[in-house]
Amino acid sequence: MAVRSQVRHDDWPSMSDAFNSDCPAREVLDHITSRWGILILTALGAGPLRFSELHAMIGGISEKMLSQTLRTLVRDGLIARTVEPTTPPRVSYELTALGRGLTESLHQFLGWIRQNTVEVVAAQRRYDRQNR
Repeated sequence: MAVRSQVRHDDWPSMSDAFNSDCPAREVLDHITSRWGILILTALGAGPLRFSELHAMIGGISEKMLSQTLRTLVRDGLIARTVEPTTPPRVSYELTALGRGLTESLHQFLGWIRQNTVEVVAAQRRYDRQNR
């Protein structure tokens, strides 16, 4: 939203061409489709989670990478970070309306991966055997 308020309406189409390497859409695509971005966004699809819950849910992610990716997705307006004034402060993350709209597609994408991983792995093995 902040970007649109600083840019003329006529410029919007040029800002959404992910095939153009200079386009802001390329950066958005990178953030969403990064290894951890997709997993964080879909994990939050079930509702708000604390940092430690996300870390435990997403196997293999370091605390540093989780923190960095969360910060990026909050900046992108896809995730909201809420700090409750307790001691110690309780921080939770949840999808914004923009993020919820996106995760519907991501759930379908991950569903496709679940349904087709066996076939993809078989194709990889065939390829590797033929190209040794």
